[in-house]
Amino acid sequence: MGFTPDFEKAKDYVLNRLESELSSDLTYHCLEHTVKEVVPAADHLATLEKVADEDRIMLLTGAYYHDLGFIRQRQEHESVSIQLAEETLPMFGYSDTQIAVIKGVIQATCIPQSPTNLLERIMADADLDYLGRENFWKRSQDLRRELENYGEEFTDSGWLIYQMSFIKAHHYFTRSQRSRREAAKQKHLHEIEIQLSRLTIIN
Repeated sequence: MGFTPDFEKAKDYVLNRLESELSSDLTYHCLEHTVKEVVPAADHLATLEKVADEDRIMLLTGAYYHDLGFIRQRQEHESVSIQLAEETLPMFGYSDTQIAVIKGVIQATCIPQSPTNLLERIMADADLDYLGRENFWKRSQDLRRELENYGEEFTDSGWLIYQMSFIKAHHYFTRSQRSRREAAKQKHLHEIEIQLSRLTIIN
């Protein structure tokens, strides 16, 4: 292979910057989103999808870097994450070929998602894992609060419509993630529709 990247140092670099530089207004795209949600989901899906060791390192590096751009800007933060990966990963022993793969992994989280290979499909699914998780409602409120922190105000019905539209347009890309999360995602969609109908009757 020739290049053995120092994954641990790259991970520590990202975590230190996320911890010290992310705004507290980012109540959804926070440190925990990367560490406790996206990275574990990507790692688990990599196992289920039988990803080889080197590819797993590329995937998880991308998972750690994917929201690093938020330290500079919210809009098109993925492009900043990619730029930071290009600038810093050579310091940790990553080759140009490996960095190209990682850039694709980061880009795969851009909405609307359009992954082109297995690692990118896994990353896209991991980034929106919450849609089918038990803590969906809490994380939904975290996202609403974050958007409101940056000037996007929602009525209760407006937020339900926003979430309903997003879920209806979304689909998981890997068979493993569809098996793990699709049923719960559809359950959340149904719950949103029930809440919305109740609000409509009240109003």
